Amino acid sequence: MPDKEISAGGVVYRRTAGRLQIQLITDRYGRFSFAKGKREPGETIEETALREIREETGLIGQIDGLIDIIAYTYHHPVHGPVDKEVHYYLVESRGGQLRPQVEEIRGVAWYEPKEAWEKQLKSGYDNNDFILEKALKMLNLNF
Repeated sequence: MPDKEISAGGVVYRRTAGRLQIQLITDRYGRFSFAKGKREPGETIEETALREIREETGLIGQIDGLIDIIAYTYHHPVHGPVDKEVHYYLVESRGGQLRPQVEEIRGVAWYEPKEAWEKQLKSGYDNNDFILEKALKMLNLNF
């Protein structure tokens, strides 16, 4: 029976001057993604998502709802096969200072929704396409 690992994170958005913006991080490999990380003992999955967003981006968020869960198996060199679940939430930015956690990621920035979608398609991870698509639909945005 493979080990199970749970991570959580979110698609963070904000409304500023009447405009909606989407946050993307640039990960250590130079790809666009969303803040996420492993659950710590005693945390709920929602707490994990908000903590990881705060640690990686400096922002305090509020969860609007679950976007979806990505499940896959990867091979760990010591533990062998690991079943991984990543829970993604739609999260509204409620405060904090935007600053990347440089030990984990290369950068973090806000984008207009259409630009975020184009960056995701061009330089994001394929399994995140539908996460961003669903998040945009939850925000009543369609392209």
